[in-house]
Amino acid sequence: MEEIKVAGETAQFIVIRLGQEQYGIDISYIENIVRMQHITRVPKLAPYLKGVINLRGEVIPIMCLSMKMGLPVEEETKASRIIIIKEVVTLDMTEQVEKLAFNKEDKNNFVQGVGKYAGGLISLLDLNAVTAEK
Repeated sequence: MEEIKVAGETAQFIVIRLGQEQYGIDISYIENIVRMQHITRVPKLAPYLKGVINLRGEVIPIMCLSMKMGLPVEEETKASRIIIIKEVVTLDMTEQVEKLAFNKEDKNNFVQGVGKYAGGLISLLDLNAVTAEK
């Protein structure tokens, strides 16, 4: 978990790596992080929906974030994790995140802003956009 300075404010984000890029996920969305486990395939789902897992009696749908974002899909390793997010809600982030000038009609835009992290910039994921059906 890292604290990232965004537009003069600080917020806490989990930093993940997808390919060569780093992305931040607001920790207020995260319920749990678990090791990779057997994913049960479900027929007729969008390709980025990998299936479901049974976590302590609860059925959790699993999405491949790389595939959803159109990035190359990497092979699973011992370092791979499943990030379980809470129900996504729409929040007014105008004071916490400096919005970028993105085309609002672009359904493939998953980044809500940019924050500073480890001497560089990190893209902050908009989980509402990531989980929305196209």
